[in-house]
Amino acid sequence: MVIGIDVGGRKKGLHAVALRGGQYHDKLATCKVDEMVRWCRILGATAIAIDAPCGWSTDGRGRPAERELMKEKIWCFSSPLRSKAIAHPKNYYGWMLFGEELYQALKGTHPITTVWPPVRERYSFETFPHAITWHLIGGNATARKKHVQRRKALQDLGIRTESMTNIDTLDAALCAYTAHLSTLNKATHRYGEGGTGFIIVPPMRPA
Repeated sequence: MVIGIDVGGRKKGLHAVALRGGQYHDKLATCKVDEMVRWCRILGATAIAIDAPCGWSTDGRGRPAERELMKEKIWCFSSPLRSKAIAHPKNYYGWMLFGEELYQALKGTHPITTVWPPVRERYSFETFPHAITWHLIGGNATARKKHVQRRKALQDLGIRTESMTNIDTLDAALCAYTAHLSTLNKATHRYGEGGTGFIIVPPMRPA
């Protein structure tokens, strides 16, 4: 059992999809971190892949994983210093702080892995649906076509998407698929390093 979680702001909340044996099992949408953590534990998830930064900038620049993505022309958010996120007058980084709260709440049972491949029996890690899609379709994933591209990518993997009625659930399912790969010792692609956080995605499919 693996779980993927898409992190929005506190009002939008958390959307999660669970896969068992690589197939759709269940989903959950909630604004409460404790409810999400309880659901993950009840299901007995081995790996939890989360669409939110698992660390902060240490120098005011994007983390190494984010800079590596950008070099490959895969757009992503750049994580700021944590102090900057907290001080932002319009709470622009509120969703990142919400993600931090989720990682912290999972720490007791699913700590963030700082080595890859993971060595713990249960763990969490960061992933990114746009980069997942980019790798699955061989490049040129676009925000404009994300609903169509991401649903098709899941369907091409044999994952049923009928119950995934919004982009947040599709994104959670893509995260869950990446978690599934991580439990099978199958190839994945790693951006970044353990100190500031990996971003893990499937291997690049030939264009």
